[in-house]
Parts: sequence; C-alpha cells; structure tokens
Amino acid sequence: MVGASTGRLSSSDPNVQNIPIRTAEGRQIRTAFVAATGHKLISADYSQIELRLVAHVAQETTMIEAFRAGIDIHARTASEVFGVPLDQMDSETRRRAKAINFGIIYGISAFGLARQLGISRGEASDYITAYFKNFPGIRDYMERIKVSARESGFVETLFGRRIHISGFSGGNQSMRGFAERQAINAPIQGSAADIIKRAMIRIPAALKVAGLRASMLLQVHDELIFEAPEGEAEATKVLITSVMENAANPVLTLAVPIVAEAGIADSWADAH
Repeated sequence: MVGASTGRLSSSDPNVQNIPIRTAEGRQIRTAFVAATGHKLISADYSQIELRLVAHVAQETTMIEAFRAGIDIHARTASEVFGVPLDQMDSETRRRAKAINFGIIYGISAFGLARQLGISRGEASDYITAYFKNFPGIRDYMERIKVSARESGFVETLFGRRIHISGFSGGNQSMRGFAERQAINAPIQGSAADIIKRAMIRIPAALKVAGLRASMLLQVHDELIFEAPEGEAEATKVLITSVMENAANPVLTLAVPIVAEAGIADSWADAH
C-alpha cells in the first residue's frame, strides 16, 4: 500500500496492474485470466472518478451540473472549449476534449498536449487557455493547491490523509514543475484511492450479509475484479456497484454522484 505516493495499491511479481488495456497485446493478455468452471468474473470500475472529484474540489459549476445531469463530460467540455453544440459533436472533437480533461488534472503543459494530439504548441496553448476561461474554478484550484503545497510541503486527500511533496525549493525547473504537477493531482488521485479502499473494506461483509459467495481477486486503480458463482453473478454485480458508489458516505458529501459500472464475463478481457 505504500508503493505509490498517492496511496494507490501497487503490485509486483507479477505486476498485474500494469497490463495495458488499450493495446491489442494487453487485451490479448487479459483473455488469459479466466473464471473457474461454473463461475464468472466481474469487473467493476469507477466511471471518471478523478474528473468527478476535480469538479467537487474546484466547485466548478458547469462540470458539476453535467455530472448531475448524466451528460457526457467530454462532449460537454468540447462544447464549452470549441463552441460546438452537443447535438453536433463529432468523435474527433470529443477525443481532443477528453485529452484536455485528463491532461489538465495531471498538470499537462502545452508542449505535452501538442504532442499527444499531434497539433502545434500554439494551438495546444490556445486550447488550455480556452479551457481555463470556461472552467475558472479548476484554474483557481490548481493555483491554490500549488501555493499551499509549496508552503506546507504536503497536500491532503478529501479524507484528510497527507501526501508529502518535495522538490519546490530545488534549483531545477523540471523538478519544480514535477512537484507542482504532483500537488495538483495527488489530492485527486489520493481521494480516489481512499474511496476504492473504503469500498474494498465494506464489500466482503456486504457479500456475507447478502449470502453471496463472490471473492475479491484484484484491484487495478479504479477497478475491482471478482469471481462469483454463475448463478449469483448478477446479484453480486448489483451489490458491488452499490457499495462502491456509496463508499465515500457518510464521511463525505460530494457535489457530484459517484458512478460504478460493471461487466460480467468468462475472462477479464471481456468483463472490462
């Protein structure tokens, strides 16, 4: 549990958390993880939890409203940043907005965004400027957390767990930039790690009370994987997602709903 500074679980020998999901090779490897005879694998995943937590901590009204209404957040961002109506959204514009959404919470630079999208640095800089103009709460959060981390040497998750950050006082610009990116992302990723661990603690007891025989096998960042008897798989899925979605309660009252989605299949590749 101390392998990652944000509080995420890490694994080794083998590091099954690092099997890529977006490559053909990674998906092929995941087909090798199969349920026992008469059982199914269940993959339950938090949907965009870090973006939801960003909206909450930044109190960014536009994003909060979108999540509450169940609107595709990447399409909404594209609409705001690029001025494209939601009903005229194309996949390429949404893809660019998705890269910006996730890039921003990791403190991405114009150079990094330009390389990721295959566009000029000037165009990427314009995108980031437009993003902050439309979502000023996120810009304010980022500036506020960088100052706080620089002064105190740590940041805190929404549950009050401290994550210490060094590198602000060094003479190396890249080191200071890395420290700033850590300060921005650690409270978000750390809070997501806290929430999923709260779910992991509660799920075994909830399964026992419900008389369900599923076993929790693995946690991969925002995903939990279970093996359940085939006849109990659907009921197990419903229980697991309910516990995950309510894991922050009663400690936190979030401004946005937390959503967990789950799939049932014979292999990990097909369940996720």
